[in-house]
Amino acid sequence: MKTKYVELDTIKIAYCEYGSGPNLLLLHGNSENKSIFRKHQLQYFKDFHTFAIDSRGHGQSISEDSEYSIDQYSNDIIGFCKKLGINKANVIGFSDGGNICLFLAKKQPEMFEKIIALSPNYLAGGTTDETLRFFNKMYKLFLFMEKLHFPMRKNIMRWQLMLKDIGISDDDLKEIRANIYIMYAGKDMIKEEHILKMAGLIKNCGVKKIEHCTHLSIYKNKETIHEMIKYIREDENK
Repeated sequence: MKTKYVELDTIKIAYCEYGSGPNLLLLHGNSENKSIFRKHQLQYFKDFHTFAIDSRGHGQSISEDSEYSIDQYSNDIIGFCKKLGINKANVIGFSDGGNICLFLAKKQPEMFEKIIALSPNYLAGGTTDETLRFFNKMYKLFLFMEKLHFPMRKNIMRWQLMLKDIGISDDDLKEIRANIYIMYAGKDMIKEEHILKMAGLIKNCGVKKIEHCTHLSIYKNKETIHEMIKYIREDENK
């Protein structure tokens, strides 16, 4: 698929577009890019008009930044939709993409009809202790490598996202009125109690645990794919 670009004030957003049908945005996780959704576009969701998008600081998107935030990422997605005239869309977000979904649900519930967040976390403490220790070790390694003049600035800014809260409070979650479905892995790096607390705070939120997968594989798990299609399609015959 050919990479296209949408130019906003502070970013050129790279994306791949495929198919026809209901609009569906695909948002990848931290330190990934739109290519993880290639099979989703060509096979799993071929009956949808899909847009796989590279987040700011990732893939082929182009921007000059001093820091990244999930809040800014969500503004990029809203700007992307407005620039392309997308007034209604479904969204699937994985990991940090799922965190972006929380902001989209808060800011533009009328624009995003069905939102699926795969293994999101709104607090850094929602990540397992073992995973946080790994993140901190890698972050320190990136800082050390930067001192040795390796080009690590993007890696450092990406990693900072996973070491801090995303900027949404419990009260913010309680005010969300969009339709959200949260799925998480049987062997996730996000604590189950954190996921369940988050789902409980959001009024119109479904939640499902997908067994036999990890945080890194949930987005391509067969059961996950089936559940996502069913959720997005469930109102079509009513």
